[in-house]
Amino acid sequence: MSKDMMPMFELYQPTDVSNAIDLADKLGSDGWKMAGGQDSLDWFKDRAKRPKAVIDLTRIAALKGIRETADGVEIGALTTLTEVENNSIIKAKFGLLASAAGKVASPQIRNVGTIGGNVSQDTRCWYYRAGLDCYRAGGNTCYADTPEGMNREQCIFPADRCIAVTPSDTAPALVALDASMVIQSSSGERVVAAGDFFIGPDVDIEHMTVLEPGEILTAIRIPNTWAGASFYFEKVADRNTWDFALVNVAASLRVADGIIQDIRIAAGGVECVPRRMTVVEDIVKGSPQNEETAKLAGGSATRGATPFNYNQFKIPLLENLVTRAIRDA
Repeated sequence: MSKDMMPMFELYQPTDVSNAIDLADKLGSDGWKMAGGQDSLDWFKDRAKRPKAVIDLTRIAALKGIRETADGVEIGALTTLTEVENNSIIKAKFGLLASAAGKVASPQIRNVGTIGGNVSQDTRCWYYRAGLDCYRAGGNTCYADTPEGMNREQCIFPADRCIAVTPSDTAPALVALDASMVIQSSSGERVVAAGDFFIGPDVDIEHMTVLEPGEILTAIRIPNTWAGASFYFEKVADRNTWDFALVNVAASLRVADGIIQDIRIAAGGVECVPRRMTVVEDIVKGSPQNEETAKLAGGSATRGATPFNYNQFKIPLLENLVTRAIRDA
């Protein structure tokens, strides 16, 4: 297989949303929607994806920028991760997302990569990305889910056939902030909660989000529900720069008089989708924010986990991250 040489495709560069939607509707599954291109170009160069046409969205100004609204904030899907990280509104009201965006890859990639692309990217499972005929690629095997399979980066909670995880760092933060995803198509606009935007293989084994071929993610809305709350984000990876998370955790807490009044906490790298840890939330809500509560929360975070041969380290790792999130937010 020839690497680093992209196959031919038609290139479209619309300058407004309506034109992009028309193209997406017309091209259907033959069209590939590209934002910053950090994930897309890898697929093309490896020839693992061979779209007949690419819709380059980067010229659509309406999909860029951060706007404060009466209900919270709206982030255009083509807003770069650097802009999200450094935006004064995001930092002041939703520092959790600023922290998560600042942990993605490297500064050079964040300058080009977009938040819409970050939440829409496909899994990094190397069996799948190498072009093997696994379940996610339409085959009938999961090469990672075998005694000899390399499953160090895969999930530790039960999954249906495919055990690959979503690689997004911003995804758990958006779930913990109760964000919504704005999706447009020729049929109109629909708004999907971040927790429902990401889907597992039990729903659709060939896709990681609810986006259909004719649809475009245009914006992300974050309500004021958690504005100014206590936040915690931590990412553990093999390298501090460029690498994807082995495990990350994002938490939003409302604390009054030392008591945790409310909490949303989610983790990445442990399930096929960002894992909302409702058990942890139920345990700590109404409890004091102290070491004892944090340890109890950490111990509960891995209930039901079934790790594989090479990723058992994710059990204590997740427990420790959750413990620190509750204690230090």
